[in-house]
Amino acid sequence: MSLLDKINKTGDIRKIPPEKYDQLAQEIRAFLVEKVSTTGGHLASNLGTVELTMGLHLALNLPEDRIIWDVGHQSYTHKILTGRKSGFDTLRQYHGMAGFPKRSESDCDAFDTGHASTSISAGLGLVKARDLLGEKRTIVSVIGDGALTGGLAFEALDNLSDLNTNFIIVLNDNNRSISENVGGLSSYLNDIRSSEKYLDLRDRIYSSLKDSNPTAVSRIRRAKNVFKSLYSQGMLFEELGITYLGPIDGHNVSEVVRAIREAKRIRKAVVVHIITRKGEGYQPAEKHPARFHGTAPFEIETGLPKKSAAVSYTDVFSTVMIKMAQRDQKVVAITAAMADGVGLKRFRNIFPDRFFDVGIAEEHAVTFAAGLAAGGMKPVVAVYSTFLQRAYDEIVHDVCMQDLPVVFAIDRGGLVGADGETHQGILDYSYLSSIPNMTVMAPKNKWELSDMIKFALKFGHPVSIRYPRGSAFEGLQEIREPIVYGKSELINRGEKVLLYAAGSMVETALKVHDLLGDVCDCSIVNARFIHPFDEEMLKEMLPGHSLLVTMEENVASGGFGEHVEAWVAENAPGTNVMCAAIPDRFVEHGRCDQLLRDLELDAEGIARRIRERL
Repeated sequence: MSLLDKINKTGDIRKIPPEKYDQLAQEIRAFLVEKVSTTGGHLASNLGTVELTMGLHLALNLPEDRIIWDVGHQSYTHKILTGRKSGFDTLRQYHGMAGFPKRSESDCDAFDTGHASTSISAGLGLVKARDLLGEKRTIVSVIGDGALTGGLAFEALDNLSDLNTNFIIVLNDNNRSISENVGGLSSYLNDIRSSEKYLDLRDRIYSSLKDSNPTAVSRIRRAKNVFKSLYSQGMLFEELGITYLGPIDGHNVSEVVRAIREAKRIRKAVVVHIITRKGEGYQPAEKHPARFHGTAPFEIETGLPKKSAAVSYTDVFSTVMIKMAQRDQKVVAITAAMADGVGLKRFRNIFPDRFFDVGIAEEHAVTFAAGLAAGGMKPVVAVYSTFLQRAYDEIVHDVCMQDLPVVFAIDRGGLVGADGETHQGILDYSYLSSIPNMTVMAPKNKWELSDMIKFALKFGHPVSIRYPRGSAFEGLQEIREPIVYGKSELINRGEKVLLYAAGSMVETALKVHDLLGDVCDCSIVNARFIHPFDEEMLKEMLPGHSLLVTMEENVASGGFGEHVEAWVAENAPGTNVMCAAIPDRFVEHGRCDQLLRDLELDAEGIARRIRERL
């Protein structure tokens, strides 16, 4: 029997003798590589935190004690140690186990996560709740050095200065977020990694002397502070009033356990600085940690994807950005720690002086872009839809209120699939369309994305271009009308039913058209502009149709269809309107085709609803 076979419920790791910890870690890594190679998922980050997680589970008493995993993509070992091994066969699949912590999935998951830099704030909330309720549990927030660059993390750290109760922050330092880390904090932590270990024995010494010789305690405290000011690289945290322990070897279970137990004795906030290596134990992931951050199914022997990827919208954006930068010296690109994910890696290599990675700091990215625009540059902020939500106020106040020419290239718009609720990009039409001076666009295919980027860089006002994850649609190549502000594009002129589709839903509209061939030859309009939408096209087309169907991969509330429906109610009362949109709820993980079918947003579902209306 393998050691992993003995881990079937929370606490079973305590049955493993210390001399077997290394073997268990190897078995967990082999298990993770095998399962993720089949389902896809976050691999490099989980391989790097195996011993760290084992140490936490040995030093803590779950579920009484609480662990908050920042982002949560590194929680796979935690799921194994809390009795969810069997769930890995359905990892990130429809109705299967989530790839992130979920309170509804286990009482050992203390807080739902998915976005970076939230764990310290959430952990402090749990600490205050614990103390107010008179509970004794230990609260631990595990945050990576990448997530620590986020402003929310610094706000929380600043709030810890006068905390007089135990709160443990584990800093999992692997020198990476998804891309390699940047900025002053990264340099600071690099200095600590290269220094000799600093062993803080203050609390043990104080406790032994405080009653018998308080004067000695005072002298030791002063001497210790002088010593640390000269030699300790952890003074950033100490100056904030947070005790610093470390650095600790994160691949040594016993050291992790010892450090956490020491931290539990401290009656204030304490940072335990733990050094790990992303991808540890699997050579392809060690060599290419960014590629194995979130990976599709792959061949274990080589690490190569099991199927070759088609050209994606991200690839198209990458190519067009390089061409535009070659033509115009004012074009600059900004990303928030996502150079690989948003397709700016090649841009960075070719134009290093015009590429800016600001770390996990979307708010700063947007206002920084506004400053660049005010200074005469043409900034493009490349970001996932779900992460742009974090910078809403900066979009309003710093970009749109000043009508500055910032282009937002919004990747992963619409459903993204396996990452689930925290990553589905289903709100951006709604929150961007509500902002004055913001133009919201969405391409029907890869050529239109190229045209929209070129249009946006010449437009001179705020523009967002939203495109989906995955393969770029290559149909309708022959229909490529020039981009004109606020104007849609007629794909097919038919009768009875007018399909008014936005972005990715144009491809679906073509399929709906074919499915309704026995009912009518539907008209199809490619919206192009979500805000402002083409009122003139509607005025022209509505009289010849008995049903208007808006189609979007966005929530219904505040979305494209709702705005169109409101206009129709005022300008063409009595028109039959059907809004095909995502219901106003968060959407779980699963393959996009499954999710669209469940939401009745696939071609068959929309065609069925149209038949019922007719």
